[in-house]
Formats: sequence, structure tokens, C-alpha cells
Amino acid sequence: MSYIQAIIIAIIEGITEFLPISSTAHMKMANPLIHVAETPFVDLFEVVIQLAAILSIVVIYWKRFIDFKNISLYIKLVVAVIPALVVGALLKKHIDVALSNLTFISCVMIGGGILLLFMDKLFTSNTIEKEEQITYPKAFMIGGFQTLSILLPGLSRSAATIIGGMSQKLTRNLAAEFSFFLAVPTMFAASVKSFWDVYKDHPEVLEANNMSVLSIGAIISFIVALLAVKFFIGYVQKHGFRLFGWYRIILGTSFLIFSIYFGTHITE
Repeated sequence: MSYIQAIIIAIIEGITEFLPISSTAHMKMANPLIHVAETPFVDLFEVVIQLAAILSIVVIYWKRFIDFKNISLYIKLVVAVIPALVVGALLKKHIDVALSNLTFISCVMIGGGILLLFMDKLFTSNTIEKEEQITYPKAFMIGGFQTLSILLPGLSRSAATIIGGMSQKLTRNLAAEFSFFLAVPTMFAASVKSFWDVYKDHPEVLEANNMSVLSIGAIISFIVALLAVKFFIGYVQKHGFRLFGWYRIILGTSFLIFSIYFGTHITE
């Protein structure tokens, strides 16, 4: 992986990780376009830049994360992350197969986009606007929605949890914030597991020549994610989700045509 390729992928990850447009889909679509092959190092690189993006949430909401008096938030996040951990462990083979199918990912992108078009009309009476009002059963239900993003690559973890939050009467703003909070334990656990799996089988990926690429990617992903999260919260409060729905439909359709023309599976 060249520095230019690393910078492009890191920017894509930083922008898309917390927006409801699927970072997985974007990276799977971008890699063949910029000639990034599926290698153990690329797998590790994607894990590292994902962790860097997640760190941006901790920095933005650091006061909330270190508020040890509000122990209920930590418990709610633990409750919400359980479904994803169970489903991820039980269905890893299914997930790996789905992740390699660009046609499937494109169709999920389109379907998720259509759903986002109607989000603001579907949930018009949401009144829960404070984290303290989220009950443990509601947190678990939001975590259940998160599993859809594991089973359907391209749906977007952010989109699934925001939809889940709004289905539990959370306002747009709170649903987005809780989605961000839930990303920290969920993606940290998934990233650590992925990191270990790659390193265990291919320890050479951490050789000195690769560390500079990893470092640059992590820094860029972190900075871009900081900006993307702040933009998203401000935009959604004023305008809702329709823009992201149309974006998903257009991009998903474009890559559906691409995948049909060049083949249904991503190849090196």
C-alpha cells in the first residue's frame, strides 16, 4: 500500500465511520478502484484507522465518558453491545462471505438509503432527548438493531443504531449521540479481535516499513472523523436524513452497475 492509497482510504474511513452511509461499503468499493489488493496488511490497516476514528468520539465527548458518577451510561453501553458480540461470534463465516460480495453490499446500500428517505416521517413523535431517559430494555433493543449492520454489510452500523434509537422514541440528536457512544465498545472489541487475528497469522505486517503507513493513516482518520462527527450532528438537527438516503441510493446504484459489469465478487 502506497502513502497516497493509505491517505485516500483513511479519509474515506474518517468521513464515513459515523455517518449513516457505511464505512465498510465505501472501503470495499474504493479499494478496487484505487488498486488496493486484499492483503493481511490492508486488513490490519483498516482495523487501525477504524480504531483511530473511534478515538475521535472519546475526545469529542470526553466529559461524558469520564463522568464516573453516571455509571448507568456504562451499563447501558454494555447491555447494548451484547447482541453484536454474540451475533458476530456465531456468524463470522456468513459475515466474511457477505463482505466479499460487492453486489450484495450495493443492494444493501440502496435499501438502507430508501429507508433513510422516510426516517423523519416514520418517527415524528419522539420525545426522549436525554440519555438518562434511555432504559436498559431500550438500550438492548438498540443493540439488537446494531446486529443488522453485522448481518447486512453496507447497511451501516451508524444507520442501524440510529434507526434503532429512533424506534425507541429517541430524538434524532440523541439517537445519533447514543450511536456514537455505542460505537466505542462495539468497534473497539471488534477491532482488537481483528487485529489479533491478523497479527497471529501474519506477524510480519508490523514490520518497520509498514509502521509509517499505519501512523499516517491513523492520524488522518482521527482528524477527519472529528470533523465529520461535528458536521453530522449539526446537519441532522436542522435537516434530517434525506440527503444521506439519496447519497446511498446514488452510490449503491452506481456500484451495483459496476459489480454486475466487472463481476459480483471483489478480486485482487
